[in-house]
Amino acid sequence: MTESDKHPAGNPLLAGLALLCSQLSLNVGAAIAKHLFPRIGVEGVTAYRVGISALVMLLIFRPWRTPLTVKQVVNVAIYGSVIGLMNLMIYRAFSRIPMGVAVAIEVAGPLTVAVLSSHRPRDLVAVGLAAVGLYFLLPIHGHVDQLDPVGVAYAAAAAVCWALYIVYGKRVSAMSGGQSVAWGMLAASLFIVPIGVAHAGALLLTPSLLLVGVAIALMSSAVPYTLEMVSMRTLSSRTFSMFSSAAPALSALAGMVVLGEQLTLTQWLAIAAIVTASALTSLR
Repeated sequence: MTESDKHPAGNPLLAGLALLCSQLSLNVGAAIAKHLFPRIGVEGVTAYRVGISALVMLLIFRPWRTPLTVKQVVNVAIYGSVIGLMNLMIYRAFSRIPMGVAVAIEVAGPLTVAVLSSHRPRDLVAVGLAAVGLYFLLPIHGHVDQLDPVGVAYAAAAAVCWALYIVYGKRVSAMSGGQSVAWGMLAASLFIVPIGVAHAGALLLTPSLLLVGVAIALMSSAVPYTLEMVSMRTLSSRTFSMFSSAAPALSALAGMVVLGEQLTLTQWLAIAAIVTASALTSLR
């Protein structure tokens, strides 16, 4: 049995619910964030999300009370760097290609983790079913030439970051409370916030924009990353990855509610396939 197949003590139902709430919060926050792109740019919105989240997590969990080992410092540094890059890359993708398409490409990261960590035929069937759903979510039926290749590349980079986030998130999830998330967000903010300040400057201090930035930070980072830490303690990397594969479906729903995007019948069928795949892999 591999390390990813060992489950720490915990309630898998609650862990799955925590991950579902995490994805809902994350996608609604992303839809709101897209409205700010024309005002302060992708870099400015990313700085809001990462920087404010880091401050909130540091104030709540005060991680400095428990010293880190050298190994934990390395893992947290990589974990935080991956968080920062993942946020920046997916927001840049959102600015160039549709939100649902970007997330559908990004989810290749957790799907890859699921395939590499799987040892049961049922899990491979679930991966294939999710892949079918993703195929019908992608606009590759006569309109693929309209996709911005730079936007696709950004989404692919976010997919790599998401896979690494799962791997290193699992390694730091054993740390007490929200310590791992707090340290990770601090590491992410150390290089993301300066980029945002260099791009948007004093506009970041505009009260109305700052208020929206706080909401984005809480919904897109502080809340979901904390809930994901809770779920990672119980779920294996494979199960966590397959739950995460439902992200395009939740992203499409968030786009419909917040941005007024309408779904076709084919897209609804694709959503059903992904949800079924996620449910299949979580069965024991």
